[in-house]
Amino acid sequence: MRVGFIGLGSQGGPMARAIVDAGFDTTLWARRPESLEPYSDTVAKVAGSPAELGAASDLVCLCVVGDADVEQVVGGDDGVLAGMADGGIIAIHSTVHPDTCRRLAKTAAAKGVSVIDAPVSGGAPAVEEKRLLVMVGGDADVVERCRPVFGTYGSHVHLGELGSGQVAKLLNNLLFTANIANAKTALQVGQDLGVDAISLADVLTRGSANSAALAAIAGTGGSLEVLAEVAGALLQKDVRLVVDIAEKGGATPGSVLDAADAALTILGHPR
Repeated sequence: MRVGFIGLGSQGGPMARAIVDAGFDTTLWARRPESLEPYSDTVAKVAGSPAELGAASDLVCLCVVGDADVEQVVGGDDGVLAGMADGGIIAIHSTVHPDTCRRLAKTAAAKGVSVIDAPVSGGAPAVEEKRLLVMVGGDADVVERCRPVFGTYGSHVHLGELGSGQVAKLLNNLLFTANIANAKTALQVGQDLGVDAISLADVLTRGSANSAALAAIAGTGGSLEVLAEVAGALLQKDVRLVVDIAEKGGATPGSVLDAADAALTILGHPR
């Protein structure tokens, strides 16, 4: 399988490298030339445009930031879809609205191209250990064709029809955001009661109260500054997407959304 990869950031970059290192015929494209420099010592090819990358690929993996980025890279006269042949696949690793995936799938189907949503969780370190989790929605046969590529950086769970992978990832991020507020509040209560916050964090991360959010806060000495800078805007985006999806689907997030909103306010990125 010939693989194209767009989105060589902190998450996508290691994923693309894993695909290249596994021996797949890989083509890369990036808006910024400096993003391609880490691959100069590999056999990966560089496309001059997304359309050129699409023409050189059976599977195109996208790991750009948001909905507008996905639509821009895929659509238009110079987009990925313009170059892809019948039977091609586009895997959207970005965390975006399920409706974005569905719209692109309808457009792609007219060219005989399949779309699956495949957001990921675990971060760059998980790629090196091949334990990245890929949450996939879409046709089972198409997903199976992608399995060898996904296996270069982790494992996947097929959750159902197109869009279900995005729903799972967004709910994951909603709960993570809510846990930030809960963890920070618990540490503050302990501090108010005379318990050192760092020592308390050390205890809580070893017990049943542990969570990824608590571990992230403990890793920065109880401060939210780093987390706010790195993830604040992204979590704000994802919580907004969850709210939109829930409203359209008649679901009620309830207390988990209340906690997530509290966390976004603490992080300085209110919904």
